[in-house]
Amino acid sequence: MRVIDADGSRRDRVYWRPDYVRDPAKADWTAGDWQDALHDALTTAVRRRLVSDVPVGVLLSGGVDSSLIVALLAELGQEGLNTFSIGFDGAGGEEGDEFRYSDLIAEKYGTRHHRIHIDGSELVPAIEDTIAAMTEPMGTQDVTGFYLLSKTVSEHIKVVQSGQGADKVFAGYAYHQPAATVARDAALDAFTGAFLDRTHEEIADVVEPEWLVPTDVSRALLAAHLGAPGAETALDAVLRLDTHLLLVDDPVKRVDSMTMAWGLEARVPFLDQDLVRLAAQCPPELKATQGGKGILKDLARKVIPAEVIDRPKGYFPVPPVKYLAEPLLTTVRDALRAPEAKDRGLFRADYVDHLLESPNVHYSPGGNNMLWQLGVLELWLQQHGIT
Repeated sequence: MRVIDADGSRRDRVYWRPDYVRDPAKADWTAGDWQDALHDALTTAVRRRLVSDVPVGVLLSGGVDSSLIVALLAELGQEGLNTFSIGFDGAGGEEGDEFRYSDLIAEKYGTRHHRIHIDGSELVPAIEDTIAAMTEPMGTQDVTGFYLLSKTVSEHIKVVQSGQGADKVFAGYAYHQPAATVARDAALDAFTGAFLDRTHEEIADVVEPEWLVPTDVSRALLAAHLGAPGAETALDAVLRLDTHLLLVDDPVKRVDSMTMAWGLEARVPFLDQDLVRLAAQCPPELKATQGGKGILKDLARKVIPAEVIDRPKGYFPVPPVKYLAEPLLTTVRDALRAPEAKDRGLFRADYVDHLLESPNVHYSPGGNNMLWQLGVLELWLQQHGIT
């Protein structure tokens, strides 16, 4: 909580932060004990988010997290549950949907399943509206997908549960793995080496000198968070950073902005405070196994088909944004070469030209198109009249 006084001074107070250390009272817990405790905590989290004057559905991606929510709702006796999955046209050799996995869960639990396929012709016109709904520039490829999903879901239902947050709470991403095998004081290097889109030095190639910050403020911020007390191992420190800094400042904000643009409320049981506190105490080696989310996968094996669990890690696929083609490529090119962009002088012209010459070659470690990142920023500034 931030209090700003009349004289402009400010005071910050963090009113809740769990410690990422082992609880002596749970020192003798087995992996099975942790599974049971997490099952109870997640069941409680899902039950809490059923309280509503209207029916509560589920955004069912076909991954472990949302599938587990559906399974737990079934255990709680929910019937006639509405589930929703979205898919897009494939591009760049990648499929644009994961319907085969969400279909398995919908069939197993007898949900009222809604498959939403978005044709490429619908995607580009939605870009402008998506950017208008952004509270700040959001460069990941899935934002338009969430916007269009929310539009359709809101026509059927007004409250949904989502599996968002599970990957960050339970170490589900590939960039978590390096931190699982290094010493506590190596957390910063492990995280930055696996996660950062661009180093501070590389930013000098992106922006004009007048916009370049002289010191690496991003690394300083990460160092302060990762080095703070209250995290026992390097992976504990990275998960704390992910859950309490990055998650709230990007993925949660991203989904919340897109759902609320259509009056849809998305509830996130994996971010329940009691579940997060319990997961923070959980030994990190139980989370890092099986390529990430090991303990959650073992819990899910009791109720979810193996095909959903033992498959390559899935992300929210929006191939037409990841692999830019016409007419979206022209939209990006026009924005980056518009008079407003030239007057702003934010990006180096030679760097923009370099990306435009090969629009589908340069990607971040997380798989986001670097040209799209620049394009979104410039489109957002132009649409909101920011000079």
